[in-house]
Amino acid sequence: MTNDLLAQERRSDILRELANKQKVFVTDLCAKYHVSEVTIRKDLHELENRKLLLRIHGGAMRIIRNNMDNEVSIDRKQLYNFKEKKAIGKLASSLIKEDDTIILDSGTTTLEIAKNLHAFRNLTIITNALNIAIELLKYKRFNIFLLGGQVRDLSQSTVGPIAESTLKNFYYDKLFLGVDSISIEKGISTPNIEEAFINQTMMSIAKETIAVFDSSKFNKRSFAFIAPVTQIHAIVTDNKIPSNIKIQLKNMNIKVYIADNDI
Repeated sequence: MTNDLLAQERRSDILRELANKQKVFVTDLCAKYHVSEVTIRKDLHELENRKLLLRIHGGAMRIIRNNMDNEVSIDRKQLYNFKEKKAIGKLASSLIKEDDTIILDSGTTTLEIAKNLHAFRNLTIITNALNIAIELLKYKRFNIFLLGGQVRDLSQSTVGPIAESTLKNFYYDKLFLGVDSISIEKGISTPNIEEAFINQTMMSIAKETIAVFDSSKFNKRSFAFIAPVTQIHAIVTDNKIPSNIKIQLKNMNIKVYIADNDI
């Protein structure tokens, strides 16, 4: 594993620890990760630059946000639950078949799917995510379609009528849908209404919708409604899914795939 990847996992874990407590301290983090104070201070500096924490004497503290429904940029999202997203992306890619036509929705978890397509020779992939399209180009063998439309800087994705109308020109076997918030009662939702519209269009055309997201998204609701949970065919998430929700989903005939976070 590269040093950059180790640093990203460590920083993601620091954020997870801050989610459970108000402060973390350099000395404790050095002992936990077996690295130097210089390394930890570099981590905290990087996270502070991304406005994910506030540095204090001897450590850092969590930033309290008044509105938890504010949309988070993709650069910040990728630091949250990093191990879980990697595992989910790997498992979700196993649900793809050779010669499939798939949609990869924008998002940090769907990006991990794009990184796990080495076993395939022939896929047609449609995406509204600029960073995912760039990742897919590395394979040099897939048919890749990047949707046009208005570009959103926070999500690095295209939205709007142009993107939605282009989607209607294709037939899709599977949609891999990134999810910001999901509730059994309230359905799936997102902070941005334009993202909700394009997700609705994707779901209306794809034969199968597979939602991919880490378990922190359960029991949450965002501003813009996308669809009821019953319109999802399968979910790929991590092993921290609440047991009662897992049972409810299976009772709704929704397949639930659990990724091993330790892979």
